[in-house]
Amino acid sequence: MSKSIEELKAQATQIRRDILRMVHAVNSGHPGGSLGCVEYFTALYGKVMNYKLPFSMEGKGEDHFYLSNGHISPVFYSTLARNGFFPISELSTFRKLNSRLQGHPTTHEHLEGIRMSSGSLGQGLSVGIGVALAKKLDGDSSLVYTLHGDGELQEGQIWEALMFAAAKKVDNLISTIDYNGRQIDGDTDDVLSLGDLNAKLRAFGWEVLEEKNGNDLEAVIAVLEHAKSKTGNGKPVAIILHTEMGQGVDFMMGSHSWHGKAPNDAQLESALSQLYVETEADY
Repeated sequence: MSKSIEELKAQATQIRRDILRMVHAVNSGHPGGSLGCVEYFTALYGKVMNYKLPFSMEGKGEDHFYLSNGHISPVFYSTLARNGFFPISELSTFRKLNSRLQGHPTTHEHLEGIRMSSGSLGQGLSVGIGVALAKKLDGDSSLVYTLHGDGELQEGQIWEALMFAAAKKVDNLISTIDYNGRQIDGDTDDVLSLGDLNAKLRAFGWEVLEEKNGNDLEAVIAVLEHAKSKTGNGKPVAIILHTEMGQGVDFMMGSHSWHGKAPNDAQLESALSQLYVETEADY
């Protein structure tokens, strides 16, 4: 059942609480990028994407999503649980021995909602293209969504895949770049600048949309719906989504230092105090 904007905003806050508690509990994980992508995941699974439950790995007749930057698994796991893919209580097993919720998503754990093992950056676009082409061969009009980090675009495989998708007119694909300007070693511009990414994607033959307010839920829903309207026209669609790493927690924003660092007890308490929600409950 489709949720209202108010319900989705409350869910987004709850997902942020889940992310922080999951990472804190095991003193490991990647909270920064996860927090920055909450609106994207909330919009995709709560409003935009067509999928069915219970989960089917084959997923015929439904949209697929592939997370390429697998280190932001906390936001993915929380979103899946909060949307009924598996029990919310299982979030408490994140990164623990014998858990299905590994630090990077894996398929051999048979966790509902996971269709690709991701951890080695740069591979998700190639997988998404393959699935999109398979859907065309099957006469399946559903869409394929992928998500990538901006630092991930420093991987050469991404650019091979970008070229291939345009050349083969893979127009049932919507690929979003989480453009927060930061990666594990610092600002993306300092590590290896992407230059004019919009112009580069267009030069590669993609339809390109850009949203400056990637942490505004309504804006994210709107750009995703706009992207859907651009499919089927002979070009793959890219969304450059500007987000803030650590969004929602004041001391995590504006820095790359929380890319892969867990908060301590006092920091968790401070962060959760900024993310109060009444409509959902902690696991």
